[in-house]
Amino acid sequence: MTASPTAERPSLRSQRLNQITNEPHTKLDALVKAHAPFETQANFARFVVAQYLFQSELVALYNDAKLNTIIPDLAARCRAEAAKLDLADLDTDVPAPVAGAVKNPSQAEALGWLFVSEGSKLGAAFLIKRAVGLGLSETFGARHLGEPAGGRAEGWKSFTRTLDGLQFSAEEEAAVEKGAIDAFVRFTVLLEQAYASAPELA
Repeated sequence: MTASPTAERPSLRSQRLNQITNEPHTKLDALVKAHAPFETQANFARFVVAQYLFQSELVALYNDAKLNTIIPDLAARCRAEAAKLDLADLDTDVPAPVAGAVKNPSQAEALGWLFVSEGSKLGAAFLIKRAVGLGLSETFGARHLGEPAGGRAEGWKSFTRTLDGLQFSAEEEAAVEKGAIDAFVRFTVLLEQAYASAPELA
């Protein structure tokens, strides 16, 4: 008799999402390292292009009225404007949108995307330290990696507490998982696009 596949599934939704996105997350981490964003400011600027593209695609989700009733500070969590300011600091043009952005997802699917976006703020604590080595900071060039109001850990705990407490149908559980996986896939696409579109060095 084989064990049920659900036997190893964590009880908390946030933990399950971490589990099912482990593979695309690991692949994305390797891809980021391969592009060496902290080698030069020019390399870092392409990383910011990807961050801006991703965050700008999620602005509608962060500002969604229904989602903001679930997560009251959601709109303030968006980093698209911070990334846009970073691009200006780095003398880098704001990129044109890339086809394939998430459009009108269900509430559960949207929360999957937001789970990935919010979770990336934890990793940003390590990235901002690397950015400092390039002469950047939370107020110049690396704003989007800065410490959120109230702190990274508390912001994440608050988000996951809310996410874990929602009552979802089986269909909604599948949707939130799809959103989280799709978010990693999308950022991977945008990262590749950002580095492929880097201006030629003179």
